[in-house]
Amino acid sequence: MYKKFFTLGSFDMTSIINRPFFTNWLSNWRDKDVIKVVTGIRRCGKTTLLRLFREKLLAEGVSQNQIISINFEDPDVGIFRTFDDAWKFIRSKMDDSLDKIYIFLDEVQQVPEFERLVDGLFVKSNTDVYVTGSNAKFLSGELATFLTGRYVEISMQPLSFAEYQAAFQQLPKSEAFAQYMRFGGFPFVATLGANEAARIDYLSAIFDTIIYKDALARLGLRDGALLKRIVRFIFDNIGNPLSVNRITGTFKAEGITIAGKTIDAYINALCETLLVYHATRYDIKGRNYLKTLGKYYIADQGLRAIVTGQRGGDMGHILENIVFLELKRRYRDVHIGTIDGKEVDFVAFENAAPRYFQVALSVRDESTLKRELAPFKTIRDQYPKTLITLDYDPPFDHNGIRQVNAVDFLLETNQ
Repeated sequence: MYKKFFTLGSFDMTSIINRPFFTNWLSNWRDKDVIKVVTGIRRCGKTTLLRLFREKLLAEGVSQNQIISINFEDPDVGIFRTFDDAWKFIRSKMDDSLDKIYIFLDEVQQVPEFERLVDGLFVKSNTDVYVTGSNAKFLSGELATFLTGRYVEISMQPLSFAEYQAAFQQLPKSEAFAQYMRFGGFPFVATLGANEAARIDYLSAIFDTIIYKDALARLGLRDGALLKRIVRFIFDNIGNPLSVNRITGTFKAEGITIAGKTIDAYINALCETLLVYHATRYDIKGRNYLKTLGKYYIADQGLRAIVTGQRGGDMGHILENIVFLELKRRYRDVHIGTIDGKEVDFVAFENAAPRYFQVALSVRDESTLKRELAPFKTIRDQYPKTLITLDYDPPFDHNGIRQVNAVDFLLETNQ
C-alpha cells in the first residue's frame, strides 16, 4: 500500500506496506487459463493490490497497451446500466492483434450481468482476466455456474499484524500492537499516523459505505436504523454464542418487536458484505458441525470502536477477534469447538487435520490457567493445541500444550 508522508510519534514513514503473499499469488497464476478473483471487504487493499501487480507486469516487460484496467466505482468511468454498454466499452479498448491482453476489473459486481461480462472476456484466446468484488456471494449463483472450474479465488482482509508491524519496524512490537488493537488493519488508516480524529473519520466512512451502499442499497434492505441496531448488538457480543432468538428476545425486552426472519435476513446481509463472519460450532468428539449457537466476529477491530465506542474491559473480545481473523488467513476452515460441555475457542482445519486454539488475556492466575487448559485435556487426539495470551512470558509447554504470546503468534511465519 502506498504511504503518504506522516509522523507516528517520532517515527516518519514513506514506505510501502509489503503484502507479498497476495502479489505472489497473482504472479503464480499469471497467464494460466483461469480467472483470478480477489474478494474482500471494502478498502482492505484490493484496488492497490491490482495496481501494484500491474506495475510489476510493466517492470517485467509488459507494454502499457497490453493492460486494460477499469474500476467500476470510479466516477470517471461512468455508470454502466446494461451489460452491452460495459462490453462495448471494454472491447473498444482491446487490440485483438496483441498476443496477450491483461484485463483488470475492479468491483465488477457493479455491472449488470457481470457474470456474462467476465465469462465473455475470459473466453477470448488472448486475455488474462483479474477481477475483484466486495461481496461474500460474489462467486455464487450464476457466476459460479458460468465459471465452474475456470476460476481461482483468494480472500483478502485488512492488514494482518505481521503486515502492519512490517510498516512500523522502528516501533516496539508492543506499541505497534496497541495501535493495531485499537484502530485495526485497514491499510489507509496506517497512513494517518497519530491523527486519531482522521482515523476515526475514515473508519466511520468505511462503515457508512458498507451499511448504506452495500447492505441497504445493493442488497435491498430498508430499515437502516434496525440494521445499525443489529450491528451494534453483534459488535457488542463478538465471541459470545448468538442466535436469532437471543437477539429477538433482547430487542423485545427493550420494547422493540422484530420478526426473527427479518433479523436473520439482516444478519445474512451483513455477512454478505464481509463486515461480519459467522463461525459455526464443531463437535470435536462427534466430528460433526452443529447448527446452533455459533459466534460472530467482525472484519476489522477498528470498526468496532466506531460502533461501540472506545471502552475498557473489552480487550479479551478484541484479542479473540484478532486471532480468529489470523486463523482465517492461515487455514481453510475455522470453527468454534465444543467437547463434553467445554468450549475450545477455535478449531482450524487444513487438509482435514485439526488444530486447537484457546485465547485468553492472561493465565498467570492459576485458576484461569486451569480453566483454559481443561478443554484441551478432554481432547484425546494428538493434533496441535495452542494457548494464546498477552502474557509477555517465554513460550511454555503444558504437557504437549503450547503456550505462546499473542504478538509472537501473530508474527509467526511457519504456521
